Formats: sequence, structure tokens, C-alpha cells
Amino acid sequence: MDLVDMPVSTAPYYLITGGMPLRGEVSISGAKNAVTKMVIASLLTAEQCTLRNVPLLGDLDLTIKLCQGLGSQVQLEDHTLTIHTPEVGETRISTTVGGLNRIAVMTIGPLLHRCGEVSIPRPGGDRIGPRPIDFHIQGLQQMGAKIVERDGLYYCSSAKRLHGATIKLPFPSVMATENFLITASLAKGVTIIENAANEPEIIDLIKLLQKMGAIIELKVDRRIVVEGVDRLRGAGHTLLSDRNEAVSLAIATYLTRGDVYLRRAQQDTLLTFLNTLSKMKLRFEVDDEGIRFCATDSPPPAIALETDVHPGFMTDWQQPFTVLLTQAEGISVVHETIYEDRFGYTSALRGMGAHIGLYTKCLGEVPCRFREKEHMHSCVVRGPTPLRGTKLFIPDIRAGCSYILAALCAEGTSEVYGIEHIERGYEELDAKLRALGAKIEKVENA
Repeated sequence: MDLVDMPVSTAPYYLITGGMPLRGEVSISGAKNAVTKMVIASLLTAEQCTLRNVPLLGDLDLTIKLCQGLGSQVQLEDHTLTIHTPEVGETRISTTVGGLNRIAVMTIGPLLHRCGEVSIPRPGGDRIGPRPIDFHIQGLQQMGAKIVERDGLYYCSSAKRLHGATIKLPFPSVMATENFLITASLAKGVTIIENAANEPEIIDLIKLLQKMGAIIELKVDRRIVVEGVDRLRGAGHTLLSDRNEAVSLAIATYLTRGDVYLRRAQQDTLLTFLNTLSKMKLRFEVDDEGIRFCATDSPPPAIALETDVHPGFMTDWQQPFTVLLTQAEGISVVHETIYEDRFGYTSALRGMGAHIGLYTKCLGEVPCRFREKEHMHSCVVRGPTPLRGTKLFIPDIRAGCSYILAALCAEGTSEVYGIEHIERGYEELDAKLRALGAKIEKVENA
């Protein structure tokens, strides 16, 4: 049952009273966008892998269940995960687990290498516009996979060992790049990924694969070259910190005019975000252990902002930053170039009192796939505008976080429903906010 069909009286929700300045210190968890891919990468070997600084998330739970269904032995203690798959006992991924997000597509390469066949359900995921797996399917077919879609399932097989190929991505897709890195590590010969994504989480995955024995080189002009090896071994790895969580908590600090130290926030993964803060005259202090974010009493100036592939301004930062812009002085512009339908959440912000307009025109300079395609992918925000507490329904992870941020700085009380999206993508976000002084309560309904 979707949340829109669920009676509000039975759904758990956050009860948030705004206006409380956040103060103190919390630690940033491991990266959500890295951990699930590393768990899948462990399927490449029959030896044990150990992952440290693992975030405890709903997405990780789903990935663990998926791997256990294939035969993996998994232990999760505190924030350390060990996974061992000496044999793959099942090659069909169930719809109940694999259909809830897109992680199942990442299993095709490992299971073809180990078993020669696999079937996966058509993937699901956040409702932020189409996120097809065409790039994945086409690239895997270039490497020798035979893939047929029938009755909502993809049936995949390979008579021989997968082989290297030159794969040119039409767009620097993060997940497709990760998929080809994992698959190419055991493919025969050399694989060249052209127009590859190079996000910090991808570099962290490469570090794990190299520890397992993979040979991967980063070239100029977004090229990654993978020389396939005959076998991979088990390895241990400590995950990088979650840059999205760091951004969310930093913006919450500015919105509430607080002062917060984020331990384990990493400057190198946040360079573009920190540069944007500097342009808005927002204060932060970096040291070897983390970053302190400290607000001022006056509203920051407006800004023009464009999302882009790394090292540009991350699309996942757009939603929380738009909330911040509702409190900036003047007219700000946000141009979204990664997803065509990621401003749906702004209708809820308008309901709270924000002045936001959406446009199909490209309001920016970054080359955009959506030019003249009638997608509402540009946003104009006028501020500062007082926000009012209200009842909110979360459609996806990042929009949901923006609703929480808006509620934290709004006048009065908000009820935020659909919190399973938050728990899927953030580790105990409500507890961390409470530790910093926020008035946020999780209400469980029968």
C-alpha cells in the first residue's frame, strides 16, 4: 500500500516543532550511496569481505536480504558488516526484495561470472522521474550477456565468460558506471568505460575492488580502464562518510541559526557545496576531524545554482538547498540538469508559504539534456519568506529530508508522513537532530 492510500491515522510520522536552533556535535554515518554497491561487489568472490563504518539503513537491509536469498552469510555487528558467499545457491532474485529499488541490476555481472545465469525483477526506486536501466542492459550485452525481458523479469545468461568491451555512456550515470566496474573486474580482457561518472562513492568502490585484486585505472576525460583478472579475493574496507547527510545537517544548522560540529564530515567530498556556502557568506570551519557550521543572524544573499555531474553541485543537494534559499535575501535560481522531475516537492514548500516558481526554460549555462523538452526543471525562489508548519507527505528520500528541514525552521508544528523513505536513506536522522536540540518526535500509530 502506498502512503497516499494509507489512512493517515495509521501511518507513523514525525511531529516537528520549528524554531529551535541546532547546537552541539554529531558524527556523520557511512555513505548510503556506497555501502549497497560494496555489498554487491562482495558477490564477486567466494572469500569473506568486511565493511566498516556501515550506515544502518533500510536500503542496506534490503541489499542484505537480497544477498542472503542468493546464499550469502551475513553478520552485522554495530557498524561492521561481514559477508561471505562461498557458493551461490539461487540465481532468481525475488520481486519482494529486488523490485523495491534498482540494486538488483547490479547483481547481473557477479552472478553471470559465478553461475552463468540470473533473473531479476523490473526495478523500482524513488519517484523522481524515469530512471531506466537501459544503460546497464546495453553495456552488459556488449560484454557478452544475453538479456531478455519477459513478464516483468529480466532473464540474463552467458554461455561463456563475459568479455571486455568499450562502453560509451550517453550520460555519466553513477550506477551504470558502478555496475560496469564490478562486472569488468572479472571479465576477460580490457573494458573501457567512456563518459564515466567519477563521484567520491565510485572512487571508494574502486578502492575496495583494488583491495580484492582488481586492476582499475582512472584516465583523463572521464575514462576508466579495467583490466579483467581471473579471480578476486576477500578484502576489508572502511567506507567514506555520507556527504548527503553532512549537507542536510549543515543546512539545518543555517536554517535554525545554530552552531553544529559534524564529526567525520569530509572536506574533499564537499568542495563544491562548501564553495557555494562561501559565495553566500555562510560560515564554516574545517579541521582534521570534521567541519563546524555556524549561522549568522542576517539572511544570506540569493544565488544562482546549477546541478551537474561530479565535481559539480550534486543533484541530491538541490532539495535541501532550495529550502535554504527560501530564507535567502532576494531572488535565487536553481537549474536542475540531472533529473527531469525533481521539483515536485516544491508544491509542499509553497503550501508552507515559500515563493517558488517552476519553469521549463533552462535558467543556467550548464549543457542540459532537458532543453526545449517541456520538463519543469528550473526553479526561481524569492526570499526570505517565513514558513508555516503543516502536514507533509514524503515522496522520496531527498525531498523528504527537505520537508524535515523546512519544518525545523517553520513557525508552529508539522506532521511529516512517509518517514520510511527517510529511514531507508538516513541513519537515525531524527535521533541526531534531537541530540542537537531539535523538537522532533517519532509518533507510532497502531
